[in-house]
Amino acid sequence: MKIGLIQGTSQKEKNKILEHYIKQAVSPDDKLINFGIYQDSTTTLSYVQISLAIALLINSRALDFVVTGCSSGQGMMLACNTFPNIQCGYIPTPQDAYLFSHINNGNVVSFPLGLNWGWSGEINFSETMKALFTKPWGKGYLTGEAKRKIKNTKEVKELNQLTKKL
Repeated sequence: MKIGLIQGTSQKEKNKILEHYIKQAVSPDDKLINFGIYQDSTTTLSYVQISLAIALLINSRALDFVVTGCSSGQGMMLACNTFPNIQCGYIPTPQDAYLFSHINNGNVVSFPLGLNWGWSGEINFSETMKALFTKPWGKGYLTGEAKRKIKNTKEVKELNQLTKKL
């Protein structure tokens, strides 16, 4: 899987920290591409502009998956979800990340990089990435509910296709 990392300009000082923990969480077969925003960059991009770049990267098939975020994570998630073929989840905790990858099976996640970062922010991000990249994805999680969950996920993706156009 080709995984991209690109976060909001307001959180550029965290880029190398994010890259470090994502590399620890992904499979050795996965390729991580760090698009920044880098700490020494003078470029300022809004989360709306970054979400457009994410949509272009996913829709062109340059990437299979993107880890992103902004101060709250909410704006980036909402902006990403305005584009076709993007299913972005908000994953502030390991539980949210696990449920997203195992039930919702989307292609972009947004993490709150400012909100609640505090003294345990790196630990939470690390554990969230580990939970996110635990395989296998998209199996519906709970055995008794898996069929229903997989069906619902498919329906959401089909609605995304119907209601959003390139």
